[in-house]
Amino acid sequence: MRFDFPDLSLFRHVVEAGSITHGAVRANLALAAASTRIRNMEETLGATLLVRGRQGVTPTPAGRTLLQHARTILEQAERLREDLGAYAGGMAGQVRVLSNTNALTEFLPEALSAFLAANPNVSVDLEEHLSDEIVGLIAEGVGDLGIVAGTVDAGGLTTYPFRSDRFVAVVAKDHPLAKRDAISFAQVLDYDIVGLDRASAIQRFLASKAANVGRPLRLRVQLRSFDAVCRLVERNVAVGIVPYTTARAAAKVMAIKIIELTDPWAVRELTICVRDIDALPPYARQLVEHMRAK
Repeated sequence: MRFDFPDLSLFRHVVEAGSITHGAVRANLALAAASTRIRNMEETLGATLLVRGRQGVTPTPAGRTLLQHARTILEQAERLREDLGAYAGGMAGQVRVLSNTNALTEFLPEALSAFLAANPNVSVDLEEHLSDEIVGLIAEGVGDLGIVAGTVDAGGLTTYPFRSDRFVAVVAKDHPLAKRDAISFAQVLDYDIVGLDRASAIQRFLASKAANVGRPLRLRVQLRSFDAVCRLVERNVAVGIVPYTTARAAAKVMAIKIIELTDPWAVRELTICVRDIDALPPYARQLVEHMRAK
């Protein structure tokens, strides 16, 4: 039985993504090539590794065992790369960062830029997830560090403060809500919403908050960035829910009104979480310290 590093990495990506298609994308492989690799792994092992279904794939008991060993082997290989990197002119390796939408769009680009410039041999694999998903994934060893909302129970993970922000509603200057300075999310739900793709972590979060008050989230337009959301809001297409940092910058150049959300969950304290800071590779520990210092 012989599985190479690309096989193990692909299998890990497929299981974590819950889909051969999405796993192939993460592994930078064509779908046909990824499917063939997985099928060859099963034939070599003589056992089924994945249960295929309409909603994606899940690992069999043999698949879960392989996943556990794959993670260990790949982590050890990364440590080897790190140790040898010292002989090649500095740290080398990859940091896996899992982030919620707010941190990913508003704070991480700036926080990562200086770190990456100072460490040209280090790369960052950045994935977007819901905060509660991130806690579980970091605990399982899927990522090196996560950025989550401070309201999420981090369990046994080690946490550090990162940034503070809050969600606000934005409307066009001539929208009926433009006269308001504050509003509840339930009141916003009386209107159409322009937001990010339904699959994005933030839209799933807002959909869950709408479900909690028994109201539908009338998502009229789905876009790829908060800036694009603000541009459609300016055209009075619908109401937007965006981070205050985005809204403040957009309001300087767009005819939009910022309205405070009165819901407690709108205030977002962002937190860095790791399993064990001392067990992280040096470049991952350095990234955590860099982010804490900014």
